[in-house]
Amino acid sequence: MTGLLRLARGIDALNERVGRGVMWLVLAAVLISAGNAVVRKAFDRSSNAWLEIQGVLFAAVFLLAAGYTLLHQAHVKVDVLLGRFSRRTQARVECLGLLFFLFPFAAVVIDLSLPLVLRAWVSGEVSSNAGGLIRWPAYALLPAGFALLALQGLSELIKRLAFLSGRGPDPGAQGPEGRPVEAQVGALQTPPKAGAGEVAP
Repeated sequence: MTGLLRLARGIDALNERVGRGVMWLVLAAVLISAGNAVVRKAFDRSSNAWLEIQGVLFAAVFLLAAGYTLLHQAHVKVDVLLGRFSRRTQARVECLGLLFFLFPFAAVVIDLSLPLVLRAWVSGEVSSNAGGLIRWPAYALLPAGFALLALQGLSELIKRLAFLSGRGPDPGAQGPEGRPVEAQVGALQTPPKAGAGEVAP
């Protein structure tokens, strides 16, 4: 289990680095969009490549940061039942979800998208729009993003199995801000202390 936990930490570090890196792509997309608008209005010139690159950058942020989002437990969850059970029961259900939903879905997406990427690479496929971009880098984001997501799923599975076996902390206790969920809820429920000259309610 020690070796598996070391692997989980390595996967966490990888997705943390990737997630923080792709954050800068948001700024790049904004700058490209603004620059393209200025050039189009001021000089009546533009290119489909500048329009397409914005879509590619958005796809890169959405797909490559999926593992980072899972690492920080920031995916949207609608829970009307599981929250009523103990954390150990929740961890068991989460393990089943990873094994029977996340991993098979990621495998299917990777299996279906890789031939598309290879075909576009070999053929040199280019966008049908005049002045458009080559297609394979955009296609490659799909298997790459789901590979990172599946890796993070493996890390989450390892951490939950360690928790269930008593060899690790509860991975679900860390909220999106890196603090225990209970502490975040407590911070919301606790009124601020009265400062100097103020009267506490």
